[in-house]
Amino acid sequence: MFEGTLRLFLIWLAAALLMVPVPLAVAQDADGLGDLKLPGISSYAPPKSDAPLAVGSSGAITLSAQLTDKGADITRGIVWRVFKPDPTGDGKLPMVASAHGGSAVFQLEPGSYLVHASYGRAGATKRITVGKDAKRESLVLDAGGLKLDAVLSGGVRISPKKLRFSIYEGQAEANHDRALIIPDVEPNSVVRLNAGVYHVVSTYGSVNAVIRSDIRVEAGKLTEAAVEHRAAEMTMKLVRETGGEAIADTSWSLLNESGDPIKETVGAFASMVLAEGDYTIIAKNRDRIYQKDFTVVAGQNKEIEVLATEASAMDPEEGAD
Repeated sequence: MFEGTLRLFLIWLAAALLMVPVPLAVAQDADGLGDLKLPGISSYAPPKSDAPLAVGSSGAITLSAQLTDKGADITRGIVWRVFKPDPTGDGKLPMVASAHGGSAVFQLEPGSYLVHASYGRAGATKRITVGKDAKRESLVLDAGGLKLDAVLSGGVRISPKKLRFSIYEGQAEANHDRALIIPDVEPNSVVRLNAGVYHVVSTYGSVNAVIRSDIRVEAGKLTEAAVEHRAAEMTMKLVRETGGEAIADTSWSLLNESGDPIKETVGAFASMVLAEGDYTIIAKNRDRIYQKDFTVVAGQNKEIEVLATEASAMDPEEGAD
């Protein structure tokens, strides 16, 4: 009976030992995983594939970018995209991974890849080779920043709401057109661009106050440029007497010095920004047409009154031509 009791005790002891939990670190060491270090989830994107990666078959590659050769690493604002170098049937390169921020770490299958780093509108592409051993690659963007603004004659500030910039390629095409890079750039905003010459169009208002200029962006530097608009804000109204109330339901047509129509609007007031020069404003109310010649002087905002009198009235037949 003693032997039977001893046998039962040994069986119970063995079962109890099997139920004791082993510390996690001990288990990882037993499996050979204790020293494994994985990059943070936010620092890389896995390949866009449904096929799982075989454990130990991928290599780690760290990517960094600089504005200039031997410059400091860019710490934020970069968009990384990794492509396979062979296009698919539709002619596009398959993207296998992406990341945002500064330097990035990717786990990729050994092989050749194309890496593109974009920093605002600046970018660079480089071919890399990934093996099983960890390695680093850097891309020099050869890029800088461009900050644009505009003033009126005498340095008078322009309302940012009425000012916009468009940035074009510096080199014109065979048909003299230029490729548009960025439209509707707000004043005093920094645009990141590859080093080079760009054609910048500054538009004040929405009619004809336009200034064009070529500006060079240097790598690693912020280029600040301000253009001068020779223009003014003009407000037209149709009145029955000098200083009178504006007449509602008036149709307006603006002609330049050559007699070409450049703006049409409807309302009691016609407000617009115009480049300096000579103009003719035509106001139509009901069946009567009135006109007035005026001159725009840079920086001198004015209110133009068109008198609804016989002296300013036009011949309806002439207005119809």
